Amino acid sequence: MTMAEVQVEVISKDTIKPSSPTPDHLRHYKLSFLDQIQVPVFMPLALFFPRDDGTSLDEKRSRIKRSLAEALAKFYPLAGRVRDNTYVDCNDEGALYVEARVRCELSDILENPVPRVMNRFFPCELDDVQDLAVAVQVNFFECGGLALSLLISHKVADALSFFTFLNAWAAAARGDPGITDPCFNSSELFPPINLSGFQASTGIVKDNMSTRRFVFDAATIASLREQFADLTNVAAAADQPRRRPTRVEALSSFLWSRYMASTQPIEARGNKIYTVLHAVNLRTRMEPPMSERHFGNISRLAITVPTVDAGGYKIVNQVRDAIKQVNEEYVRKLREGEGHLKSLKDLSSSVSRGEVVSFSFTSLCRFPTYEADFGWGKPAWVGSASLTFKNLIVFMDTKSGDGIEAWVNLKEDDMAKFEQDEELLALVSPSVSAQSGAF
Repeated sequence: MTMAEVQVEVISKDTIKPSSPTPDHLRHYKLSFLDQIQVPVFMPLALFFPRDDGTSLDEKRSRIKRSLAEALAKFYPLAGRVRDNTYVDCNDEGALYVEARVRCELSDILENPVPRVMNRFFPCELDDVQDLAVAVQVNFFECGGLALSLLISHKVADALSFFTFLNAWAAAARGDPGITDPCFNSSELFPPINLSGFQASTGIVKDNMSTRRFVFDAATIASLREQFADLTNVAAAADQPRRRPTRVEALSSFLWSRYMASTQPIEARGNKIYTVLHAVNLRTRMEPPMSERHFGNISRLAITVPTVDAGGYKIVNQVRDAIKQVNEEYVRKLREGEGHLKSLKDLSSSVSRGEVVSFSFTSLCRFPTYEADFGWGKPAWVGSASLTFKNLIVFMDTKSGDGIEAWVNLKEDDMAKFEQDEELLALVSPSVSAQSGAF
């Protein structure tokens, strides 16, 4: 079966309301400044579960719906509606819930996951977020397996908050009572401000986009880390200690350098400024540090402006320095809001005029991606989707935890050049299968 033949037929639509009403004094949830400046898109994740003869599909269906209602009661803003990019009306309208029938076997998807096919397993277009906070689609395969797909609006949550909700939902399905209550006070830490003149949707591209999934195994990543460490060590002063880059530092530096080499010939660069952006969790960079239970967008971008001669190893150091600068002082200025907003407006207008070419990385590595057990075992594979952002790469751990899947989103003409790059192809794993067993 070709991926073009994968048919996903919606069989029902519903709304899941919280299992208990939100108290009146919690009905108005203010968005923080960091929520306000986030792009209006859904974050997607699809969890694939093989058939489990110990639990019928009807039991799975009822457990998913019941536990979603329980999780929404605890994460009450997710059951509300986002108003005017200012607040969430916690009115208990609930989450969109869709069930669908997939005309293929689960193994057909796992043998060769195709990003644009993955989008069929989600209940909404990723940029059609409107006022909804959460949407779910449960996809039933002919073999008895299922894919549970979750969308959360980036207006109300970052990646860590996404996983906090997902795993609390799974725990509720298992009947696990030991879930720590989330903390919804981010607007006190980052007070909202007037955003007039700021376009949060800069970078969203609908047309001529291409997404590819490249897999790098543990040995390849380890080799990259050593290679960059050796080069960095040679270039560094003799008294500086040798430090290996992290997996994400090494792989993002390699992929950025291959993007530049394959799509941005030196003679065409002109006076353009190239920036490399990495999403950084702020919770651990505040004083005092915040816990993971603090919900919302509590992350920002470390911006690297690589020097013209920055090969792979040089950008590793420059990326590391940029991430280091996201510190207590950075957070203090961020909490004031206005200065950061001005820099965002300036960057946005420069990108729109073509003066700045930005390249972004979001890493979901080391997140609890494979921990969501709803009572019938952990997922066989977890995947993303084809996103509406150009020059964005999302990193995800492989099922084994030691390799990395890179979901690369580029304009079609750039992707045609990028995916033929010989240095890239030399390191990409020849196996695209997400399977780790028989289904």
